Amino acid sequence: MAFVSGQDGIWFVWDPCGVICAVVTYSLILFADFVLLVTVVLPEPYAAMVFIYLIFNTLAFLAAASHLRAMVTEPGVVPRDTITDDVVKVRQAQGDTIRHCKKCRSIKPQRAHHCSICRRCVRKMDHHCPWVNNCVGENNQKYFVLFTLYIFVISLMALVLTVRTMINCFAQKFDGCGVLSRTTSVVFLIIVTFEAVIFALFTLIMCLTQVCSIGSDETFIEQLQKEKEFEKSQSL
Repeated sequence: MAFVSGQDGIWFVWDPCGVICAVVTYSLILFADFVLLVTVVLPEPYAAMVFIYLIFNTLAFLAAASHLRAMVTEPGVVPRDTITDDVVKVRQAQGDTIRHCKKCRSIKPQRAHHCSICRRCVRKMDHHCPWVNNCVGENNQKYFVLFTLYIFVISLMALVLTVRTMINCFAQKFDGCGVLSRTTSVVFLIIVTFEAVIFALFTLIMCLTQVCSIGSDETFIEQLQKEKEFEKSQSL
């Protein structure tokens, strides 16, 4: 069950799945950074390698900061309990069509949708992302795009560095391959390589999807609704 605190500028979704995903995200970034340090940088502490490692850490920090902003930024929620009998009468007298949410007891603006996890209606809601433990909406979409972009870049960097290191290790028959034991270094390099491939593909798809949504000014939910309406019209 999810609980949301949105008072006094504080926003956090108390969803067990989302909290676990957020912790896993930070843990994977730290693990990749540690593996690169002990298997890539320390065995070859050249100026160029140290510079690349500093760039990786800078981008990793920006990714973590963007993730945190996407997670704790109120995504654009609609105030609760704004629909009353008086409001309904006034709007009906004006001939307005009232879109309202029974769960939030509020008038639902155009392009707002109710999130069952956040338990709030969110303006321009794209989707609820467990990895940032929040809805991606009007107010935090830019942080989500930056997060996926930074993760994609550091995943590519990690992939290139780990593949290069493994090739060198095979060529040297694993002599001096990292400051850890031979087996540990190889296992860690393989894990980070798979991690880099998976997250590079995942974040690239997510980032491109978000950029396309911004360009077309159409959220993912709106795209699904349009597809359903098209299929319905084709079936008639």
